[in-house]
Amino acid sequence: MNKLIKTSDVNDAGHLQIGGVDADFLAKKYQTPLQVFDVTKIRQAVQAFKRVFEEEGVDYEVSYASKAFSCLAIYQVMAEEGAHTDVVSGGELYTAIKAGFPMDKVSFHGNNKTRSELEMAVDNQVGVIMLDNFHEIDLLSQILKEKKAKIKVMLRVTPGISAHTNEYIQTGQVDSKFGFDLGSGQADLALEKVLANPDFEMIGVHAHIGSQIFDVRGFEGCGQKLCELSSHWLEKYGYQCQVLNVGGGFGISYTEADTPLPAEEFVRAIVKEIKTYCSQHEMPVPQIWIEPGRAIVGPAGYSLYTIGSRKDLPGYTSYVAVDGGMGDNIRPALYQAEYSAVLADQPLAEPEEKVNLVGKYCESGDILIKNCPLPKNEPGDVVVLLSTGAYGYSMASNYNRNPRPAVVFAEDGQDKLVIKRESYYDLIKNDLKY
Repeated sequence: MNKLIKTSDVNDAGHLQIGGVDADFLAKKYQTPLQVFDVTKIRQAVQAFKRVFEEEGVDYEVSYASKAFSCLAIYQVMAEEGAHTDVVSGGELYTAIKAGFPMDKVSFHGNNKTRSELEMAVDNQVGVIMLDNFHEIDLLSQILKEKKAKIKVMLRVTPGISAHTNEYIQTGQVDSKFGFDLGSGQADLALEKVLANPDFEMIGVHAHIGSQIFDVRGFEGCGQKLCELSSHWLEKYGYQCQVLNVGGGFGISYTEADTPLPAEEFVRAIVKEIKTYCSQHEMPVPQIWIEPGRAIVGPAGYSLYTIGSRKDLPGYTSYVAVDGGMGDNIRPALYQAEYSAVLADQPLAEPEEKVNLVGKYCESGDILIKNCPLPKNEPGDVVVLLSTGAYGYSMASNYNRNPRPAVVFAEDGQDKLVIKRESYYDLIKNDLKY
């Protein structure tokens, strides 16, 4: 039995249920491959983060890192939960606008925002733009001058902390494409440029040390670094940070081997670190922002596939192929991400074999789960990958000219299609004949 499956995840028929809806039913109704989200789990994750801040008595924002999964419906849910959100592209910003998400609760990230993206942000009066480099300071200055506008900004810094995570998703170390370095004086120079421009309202500082982090010490260190920087800026420039944004990256359970702390406990540790520093240095406690993405939607997501072909070789692990793969979840191929899987109609069944669960794409690396424990299975069975809500659909592609899957939200026993399955026509609608 997979320990990630709880009794409440199984209905009276013995089938996996998602948001109270039978997974086998969803596969039949919407076809596979299919991405399904349990909306109640999403709401509960946001509420758990907010509860910690309320208990600690500090001003805060829980900002959903929408690069984890972006669509009209998720921004609507975030708005209903009173969450902030961060976007990293014109496309994400456009989607949030069309969803009716309040622009004053949007922060705009990115290490190479284009002029048109920054203009869109200014025109729509986003809550804050996260300045990432000197080019961006100059470019946004020009835009604000041309438009006779003002906007709130924060500086992103690299705190010099290398999180214990995959090297491709470490972002807080000195040698990073993101943010202003502290040790070299870049951050000080950036602050000087921002404070010298009356069109900027400088509200605080941001850092992000990486993703899928299990060790709370990295976040405590990040909180301390930002406090030290804030103290330094107050002493040197007389500038008081209103906001310390410690980013996100809280780890989740993808397999039974993953044993992260509850995500809200990371936040409690961060808050306590900042409150302690401020008390010792007689500083007011600033607003504390976090930016969870994976921790909000990751555990709430499920990928449903139908089993097709099988290859058995004596002395080797068998290959069981499904109708999706790296086109809808590139993470295993990209950085060896690991997942768990169950059969939709018997999620509590004990495994009888280990197989390589592979996709249909023309790459030998299209392996969703190596040595995947499964009960007896056959073509037509629906297999479900667990905790796939983050960076699966958002990184999906049309490789091999395969359409991207549909996305369904399930809540309180009701299912709702929120992204249509792409058609073959969708694949060629932007093509032009030569």
